[in-house]
Order: sequence, then C-alpha cells, then structure tokens
Amino acid sequence: MATISNLANLTPATSLDSRSSSSSSVLPRSFVNLRSLSSKLSSSQLSLRYNHQSRPSLFVRCSVSGGNGTAGKRTTLHDLYEKEGQSPWYDNLCRPVTDLLPFIARGVRGVTSNPAIFQKAISTSNAYNDQFRTLVESGKDIESAYWELVVKDIQDACKLFEPIYDQTEGADGYVSVEVSPRLADDTEGTVEASKFLHKVVNRRNVYIKIPATAPCIPSIRDVIASGISVNVTLIFSIARYEAVIDAYLDGLEASGLNDLSRVTSVASFFVSRVDTLIDKMLEQIGTPEALELRGKAAVAQAALAYKLYQKKFSGPRWEALVKKGAKKQRLLWASTSVKNPAYSDTLYVAPLIGPDTVSTMPDQALEAFVDHGTVKRTIDANVSEAEGIYSALEKLGIDWNKVGQQLEEEGVASFKNCFESLLGTLQDKANTLKLTSH
Repeated sequence: MATISNLANLTPATSLDSRSSSSSSVLPRSFVNLRSLSSKLSSSQLSLRYNHQSRPSLFVRCSVSGGNGTAGKRTTLHDLYEKEGQSPWYDNLCRPVTDLLPFIARGVRGVTSNPAIFQKAISTSNAYNDQFRTLVESGKDIESAYWELVVKDIQDACKLFEPIYDQTEGADGYVSVEVSPRLADDTEGTVEASKFLHKVVNRRNVYIKIPATAPCIPSIRDVIASGISVNVTLIFSIARYEAVIDAYLDGLEASGLNDLSRVTSVASFFVSRVDTLIDKMLEQIGTPEALELRGKAAVAQAALAYKLYQKKFSGPRWEALVKKGAKKQRLLWASTSVKNPAYSDTLYVAPLIGPDTVSTMPDQALEAFVDHGTVKRTIDANVSEAEGIYSALEKLGIDWNKVGQQLEEEGVASFKNCFESLLGTLQDKANTLKLTSH
C-alpha cells in the first residue's frame, strides 16, 4: 500500500473553473492557463520531423522549446470520426502538452498514457527538471514527486481536450492515466489508488486506467460503481474481455446512480503484440498452413471481440441501463504500431474501423494512417473469415487463453520495469540536485 500513501502526499487540484474571490491568490504549481498560452504561439515554434522518405511529418514530437498552436487542415482522422464513428486518439504524452494542439487540430480526440510513456518522457526531457527540483527541495519523496509530475501533465492535457468532451457531452475528449503497475495483483489497493488519483487530478475528462488482470476485474466493478470513468487496459483475449464487460455492467448496476451518463469506459484491446507472439509460435510449427496464418491472428481476434461487444451491449439487461443514461463501454484498439516491417504500416488500424470504437495510435501508426490510410468500415466486413482464422489457429494447437495470459504477464512486467527504472532515474537526479545544492 506504499503507492497509496505516496499518492496521498499529493494536493487535490484546484478547479480551473473556480470563480471564487480567492482567485487572485497564488495558484497551485499544477495550474497552467493553456488557452492563453496557446493563443501566443506561432508556427515558428513547430518542431517538424521527417521520416525515412524525407516527407515532412504532419505532427510534432514533444520538445523543450514550447508548444505550438498552428491551425490544422482536414485529415483522414476527421473522416474516421465523422464518417465511421471511430475516435482517433494519440498514444503519447509529454511536455510541453501544448505540442498536442496540432494533433487536436488534425482530428485527434483523446490521449492515452502509460508507465512506459512517462518513463520515456521524464527520463529523456529537461522539461520536468524545474518542477522536480522544487519537489525535491520541498522534501517530497521520489514516488510522490513522480506522481506530481504525472498529475500536472494529465491536468494540463485534460484542459486541452475539454472542448471535445463538452461538444460530445462526455463521449470523447478523454486523457488516460494509469494506476501504479505495482498494484496489478492488488484488488483493494487498485480501488483506493483509482479513487485517490481521480480526486487528485480532479478533471471531468480523465480516465483512470486499470489493468484487466484477474485480481483487478473486481476493482473495475467497484471503481465504476463509485462513479469514476475507467480505461481498462492490457486486454489480450476474448475471455478476459467478456469479464471486463461484465465488470462494467455490474458496476453500473451497483452504482445506485439515477443518471449514468457521466460514467463511461473504454476497454483497451491490445492488437500487435498478439501477432508478435503467435507468429513466433507459427514459425516453430513450420508447416505451410501455419506459416500462411502469420500476421492474421491479431486482427481476427479483434473482429471477434467486436462481435462480442455488439452482443453484450444489446438485449434487456443493457436496455434497462440505457434508460438511466448508460453509455456503451467502447472498444479501444491499443498496441497499433506494427512490429514486423514486412507488414503494412496500417495493419492494426485500417482493418479495425467501426462505429463506437477508439483507435489509439503512437506516432508511427498515426502518421501512416494520415498519409495513406483508407477510411471505410472494416471491423465486421469479414467476420466469417475471422472465425475461420481463429479456429484454424486453435486446430494448430494455439491456446488463445494461454496466449492472452502470457501477454498480460509480459505487459504488467514491462510496465513495472518502466516504473521502477524511472524511479531510479529520478533518484539519481535527486542525488545530483542535492550534491549541486551544497
């Protein structure tokens, strides 16, 4: 429970909408008026990068020189949402968060983060140094300082996406922040951390990310029941996905709320990692039939997950919740970057387009789809083919539940390693600050 106590050292955020007479007093360090900041920015502050074909990128990486506020042009991301009902999100977050402005202008409608993303952001950028120095000098321990850094980024990003949240009446415009990966096997600890993180961030459009581990399935139910919106992450199998849906439905029913419209959720179904593992298994089998199935498992399973989604969010039980304002727990396609260079760079985006879904994309996948992606409904275009691939893999000895379990364990371990590595990096920085201050 050390993680809870570290979170408890944070100061709950002051509402950005406050109009009290004390508004002239010193605001918390976590407050940044991004609207006034973005209005002062110009195209000269853009930090464009180029890909291997020397084509100028449509987006910018996080930089230390300041954000940017250029007007965007219409892209395939706008079409993705307006024509097919899929929300494109960006799978990255770092300082300055104003670097998200051109993404929003070009159609991005939300942001996801995780321990790996923050590890890269904080350990490779100087943008966090001033706040970190202040935190260390004020006596904050390393983990508490980490959460202060994260919470500030999440709050500032939430402010940028608030207009989308308002325009869609809470259906879109979310920023996700994950509970400590140390809690992946701690049911009650996850509930407490989720509630406190939600309280500290104090933004309407924040999603608290909870992993879909077996111990955290009850946590998801309890957090939803308490009225907190959740991004369920690290889903790798259809069986576990069904448990996640049931936890969401159970939580809505247990909430006691008469208006369920502000309690929303997404279920983050991971894609590319499935192919990475199953392709290795198929190569070990080595038969022509097995080799022919490489690169097909992930999309096939995702199509069947969408079929399950359609089934579970229909019928009497769901209709009773709809009468109270409940919204469907949207499927979110995660891990959409292509790991195998032999595959199309839009493999985990283009075949997974469908209504009421989200696709969260890192730079590579996002740029590829904007540059040459095709917008059309594909997720349920070949369900029978997906079922055939799924069954063919089972006949070859692929155990989908074991695959899901292995990937889940690897995912949790990876996030834990990133988290511990970052805390170590911050400790080294703190030691250096202490040495240089004497």
